[in-house]
Amino acid sequence: MQTNDIPLMSMLKDRMSWLTKRQDVLSQNVASVDVPGYTPKDLKPMDFSEMLRSANGLTAKASQLSVTNPRHIAISSSSGGFETQETPEAEAAPGGNSVSLEAEMIKVADTQAQYQAAANLYAKAIAMMKVAIGRGTG
Repeated sequence: MQTNDIPLMSMLKDRMSWLTKRQDVLSQNVASVDVPGYTPKDLKPMDFSEMLRSANGLTAKASQLSVTNPRHIAISSSSGGFETQETPEAEAAPGGNSVSLEAEMIKVADTQAQYQAAANLYAKAIAMMKVAIGRGTG
């Protein structure tokens, strides 16, 4: 059994992928703080109800590859398909740049904390599985 077959693990993996991609987008915003005319971007939030439906197998992904042999490598198509959107939260500077460095750094810190929480949950779930099968006692 692979960890992707367990709905909780799959959801945590998707969440961590989303947070990683968001961190990339936010770092581009911070790096572009002095670029004239730049509008900050962010990822569209993940839809939790859609995640639950897909974890329960209620939605079929037509583009997902099927593994027909145990020696095939399973490829997940959900890791990079996140949608970005422009998020001009601050008034534009005279050069047209609307990046608020303070707002972006708050988002970066929040994203980092969410990623750490998801990674901790993932590690705890793996540890519980090890205890359940008798391979880990601490």
